[in-house]
Amino acid sequence: MFYDHVLASLLANNKQWAADVQKAEPAFFEQCTQGQAPKVLWIGCADSRVPESVVTASRPGDIFVHRNIANQFHPDDDSALAVLTYAVEHLGVTHVVIVGHTHCGGAAACHAAAQAPADPAASGTPLARWLAPLTALAREGKLGVAELVEENVKAQVRNVVRSAVMRGAWEKGRDVWVHGWVYEIGEGTLRDLGVSVGRGEAEA
Repeated sequence: MFYDHVLASLLANNKQWAADVQKAEPAFFEQCTQGQAPKVLWIGCADSRVPESVVTASRPGDIFVHRNIANQFHPDDDSALAVLTYAVEHLGVTHVVIVGHTHCGGAAACHAAAQAPADPAASGTPLARWLAPLTALAREGKLGVAELVEENVKAQVRNVVRSAVMRGAWEKGRDVWVHGWVYEIGEGTLRDLGVSVGRGEAEA
């Protein structure tokens, strides 16, 4: 089987990590086989610079994760809906966090597309279709890229809050919150946008 140096390095690093964990906590991997009970669902961007477990110093099993280009939650996206359903109804998470980030390539592309004349050829690509709602947000709001990142997070919080999954959970009396954060790539810090919604706020 062929591996170049990049993949070989990943495998070697994994082997070392597993050995280090086994030495420090001999029962850790056995405990992982017993199931998971995360309290947080992280819906973030697929950007390689924003690994949720690393930036929050979390352990395997702490965070349930769904990542895609520009941290979108489309109301008709079965993948995202399936993750949300499993997280809320089966794992019992108590916090759903939408996390955008500064220097986001997806947001920058949508901002640029919003300033340019419509290109029918480009709009037919999978990436353009996926980012169409964000491009529309950039066009309607006439926002800068930094502002667009924040408004995008707020829009996805609204999408999650309006989902049948969250409405159903709240109707059953479950205490689940939806939050919006932004990760500052240049600083390595997370910023709460103050747009959290819980059962009480949703009913108001």
